[in-house]
Amino acid sequence: MKEVEEYLDLYFYRPVAFVIVKSVYNTAITPDHLTLAAIFCGVSGSILYTKGPGTTAFIGALLFALFIIFDCSDGQLARLKKNGTPLGRILDGAADYLVSISVYIGIAFGFSHEYGEPSMMILLLIFSGLSVMVQHMLVDFYRTRFLTVVSKRKNILKEDQKEYRIEYIRLKSIKGKALERYVIYLYLVYLKLQRKLTARRTKDEFTDISAEDYYNKNRVLLRLWLTMGPSAMRTTLIVCSVLNRFDIFFWIIIAGFNTLAAALWVIQRQIDRSLLTQTG
Repeated sequence: MKEVEEYLDLYFYRPVAFVIVKSVYNTAITPDHLTLAAIFCGVSGSILYTKGPGTTAFIGALLFALFIIFDCSDGQLARLKKNGTPLGRILDGAADYLVSISVYIGIAFGFSHEYGEPSMMILLLIFSGLSVMVQHMLVDFYRTRFLTVVSKRKNILKEDQKEYRIEYIRLKSIKGKALERYVIYLYLVYLKLQRKLTARRTKDEFTDISAEDYYNKNRVLLRLWLTMGPSAMRTTLIVCSVLNRFDIFFWIIIAGFNTLAAALWVIQRQIDRSLLTQTG
């Protein structure tokens, strides 16, 4: 559904990523290879960010853009070849967090090197990192719930938890799978935290509400949630890198997106109550 996708993904990143997918489709390259390529580009860009504003930061921004494109391509290749795996899906998500953390650290070092304010950058780094984590969890949850309710599918979040619990139990009986098991365990913790953060609002509570009503009341709000989705944040970082203004990026995340997230969360709660009242 286009309603659950960011405009930047729909009209730029994914079309470019599809060119890569078509070029490697008939090769032995797997989705995991593209995930590793994404990680390489993202971490390399992070290292260049440590040098501070200037030419290296510009090149770092280009590498970060390549990370986004490769990050879009692995899922497309997995769907086309039908060779995706549960662990591959987790690694794809883990790559996002790994690169995001490394980029923030790189920027902190670069900013401190340029302006000599390490304590301020450490604080900005911590607050922005926590902010991005919470914001992404909220966007991911409400996007998934919208897709679940409107398409009348089974609860995607619960199905995810069930699938990965089964995989976790299966791996416990296999020697040499400790790393895979630990990765899946961390993902299950993430899903649990996500449900707590969103007050456990799942599809089950909206069973008696028509898909049309839910769609009409949440379509615009979901679009607003997506304005602070992963691609929007990454593109903001790229633009700020080109402008040599990392400080603007941090304040956009901390002040701008946090304010937006708080306002949308309040509005979302009101819409949820109004929908549930109709069936109460």
